[in-house]
Amino acid sequence: MVICEHLIGKEVIMITGTGCWCVTLLLLLHRADSERFEVLGPTRAIVAVAGDDIILPCYIKPNISAEDMRVDWFRVNLPDPQSNIRVHLYQDGRDKYHDQISSYEGRTSLFKEELKKGNTSLKLTRVQGTDDGHYKCRVQSKIYYDDATIQVYITAIGSKPEVSIEGQKEGGMGLLCVSKGWFPEPELEWLDSEGVTLSAGPSETDRDYEGFYIVKLKPIVKETVINCFTCRLRQRQLSEQIIMETEFHISSELILVHEEAWRIAFTLSVFVGIVAILAFPIWQWNGLRNDYDVSKVKHIQELEQVKNEHSLQLKILADQLDFVKSRT
Repeated sequence: MVICEHLIGKEVIMITGTGCWCVTLLLLLHRADSERFEVLGPTRAIVAVAGDDIILPCYIKPNISAEDMRVDWFRVNLPDPQSNIRVHLYQDGRDKYHDQISSYEGRTSLFKEELKKGNTSLKLTRVQGTDDGHYKCRVQSKIYYDDATIQVYITAIGSKPEVSIEGQKEGGMGLLCVSKGWFPEPELEWLDSEGVTLSAGPSETDRDYEGFYIVKLKPIVKETVINCFTCRLRQRQLSEQIIMETEFHISSELILVHEEAWRIAFTLSVFVGIVAILAFPIWQWNGLRNDYDVSKVKHIQELEQVKNEHSLQLKILADQLDFVKSRT
């Protein structure tokens, strides 16, 4: 017979048989239900300017203590939400950093005094381009867990477009426009003096170690009446658009100098090519003759060596013959 004792109110009730298991199960279910909680985050995305410190809000409802719970902050890798990267971990009453992604080292922290109030928000310092994305806050007790997802947008205004001359190219003058330190990625375009977009192909895009964009655009322009060109940068940041422009004027004398240099370089390359073609047979003949001369000298040296070896053997035989004659 199974006998169970349960404390109900201030009295101990003894229950036997099947009723014991039923009451135990009901009490376990009641305990699990009483420990259920909801993890809540912000209803809107968080927009942060690069270099600022931000707080990613996350808290438990009802406001029970999270000091003895596990608090996990992840980066959600879209489009695969199951592939998470750890940003911060709090477990067994302390922070743990053994598998924290390196780009977050020294930049994350919880509000320890607020954990007992159910506040599991994360502070992220010196935000950078690589911080842009979705985050998940997961809080787990011994028998229950829940999580919330937060969207973070990072914005960064970079440098004004810098323009320079690359030199004479086939078809005209090569220009270069470069701008650095942007997030999200901006767009570049070149315009002529009348505001018409020039054909320059796609921009070259790169990212620095903090995830900020570096963009380049290289057009080839021809001489115009005023030789004035503009590099324009556009960046869309949520509901607003940023536009920056840099004008660049090229003097006709400079274009003429580069064109003359191009013609001279082309003429020289053609001349060198012709000389190389004409000189090749002579070089080849000299090479063959040199090879023949080297081979001839080598053969004479081999014959001299054989002659010397035979002379030495004949001398040895003569000495032996003289020795035999002297004994007889």
